[in-house]
Amino acid sequence: MNDTVSIGSSPRRIRQNNIVAALQTIYAHRSLSRADLARKLGMNRSSSGEIVAELTEGGFVQESDESGKQRLEHSRAGRPGIMLELVPDAAFFVGIEIGVEHISAAVIDLSADVRACRKMAFDTMSSTVEEAVAQGVELIVSAMEKRMIGRCKGLGISAPAHIRPDGIVTLAPIIGWREVSLKDIGRSAFPAAVPIAVENDANAFAIGDSYRHGVSGVTLFLLMETGVGGGIMIDGKLFRGGHGLAGEIGHTLVPGSGGQKFEQLIGREVLIRQYREAIGRKHVDLQEFLGDVHDRVPAAVNIAETWSRHLAYALLQACRLLDPDRIVLGGSVASLYPMVAARVAVHMSEGQSIPFPTPEIVVDDDAEFGSAFGAACMLHQRFLSLESEEFGGEDGAPIQSATS
Repeated sequence: MNDTVSIGSSPRRIRQNNIVAALQTIYAHRSLSRADLARKLGMNRSSSGEIVAELTEGGFVQESDESGKQRLEHSRAGRPGIMLELVPDAAFFVGIEIGVEHISAAVIDLSADVRACRKMAFDTMSSTVEEAVAQGVELIVSAMEKRMIGRCKGLGISAPAHIRPDGIVTLAPIIGWREVSLKDIGRSAFPAAVPIAVENDANAFAIGDSYRHGVSGVTLFLLMETGVGGGIMIDGKLFRGGHGLAGEIGHTLVPGSGGQKFEQLIGREVLIRQYREAIGRKHVDLQEFLGDVHDRVPAAVNIAETWSRHLAYALLQACRLLDPDRIVLGGSVASLYPMVAARVAVHMSEGQSIPFPTPEIVVDDDAEFGSAFGAACMLHQRFLSLESEEFGGEDGAPIQSATS
């Protein structure tokens, strides 16, 4: 987020710009003095003070609890400026990820800290879109206090689907959705009238990780569940490509595999199926497989070795095209990577005759909730922007109170 104010063409627009810029700056720095805020906004203390007063009265900004301690500790050096911070409980944002076999959901506050998260098994392919969305809403709303619902400022929904900017799912090959308005369905299911945004699950994952870490350069994100989705961030901005499908390397055909795609070779289903066949048990799940890889059970290690080879090949092709600085892995299958990272590195080295630069490969801090977190972050980002209705009142009108 930028520290500078974009000057509009009317007093109303200038006021909106200044309010939003102040919120963005305080969020970016977590806590800063009134003097520093005025300096970063390019405003005098009086004008900046008016903006702070309005945000304080609205319940969005407060004096930091640390300011008193700082005054005590530094009393001999002079009184420091009053520290300002966002009021975390002033607004909440919900994110829901609808996967093939699960639904996950998260709630973040105005400081973008996670306040609740839930996950459950769900057979999306055997359910309607309406049932899936309703289940996701019920899952997270049951974890929210009444006041949190009342202060909810946005709902984000992600799914393994091709999604147009207007919220229409044009195609979701794995779960069978086609030409459905996910945004309208979400609006009908949620108990409060809030802005709604929908996004491809891998793109939401990319947004969430970048929101948390603020990375620059080129980053490739792989979300590995039943399918394998991809997202690309360039200097903190999502790269969608010409039709919104950039990064979808999971659909790439693998030579010599009998016409299989990458997601059919490194996705969740292939690992579970192969391990069940190898040990002759029908009800082994991913966690048991991962545990056996950790314990060096031969059958599990052999499957993990094959998986590492396929992943290395997929990453090599992506690296040739994108030359990323960083690759971030997410989804439930990402938990396998740390156990075979050395083997992936060997396969990537053996797979290239010319030593191209090797990017950093990491697993997301919260791989299983990354997409739900990112979906919530989309609405947090919208709230701290000129798109927000919260700060778009008429000239001179106070902003809406966070407690109203």
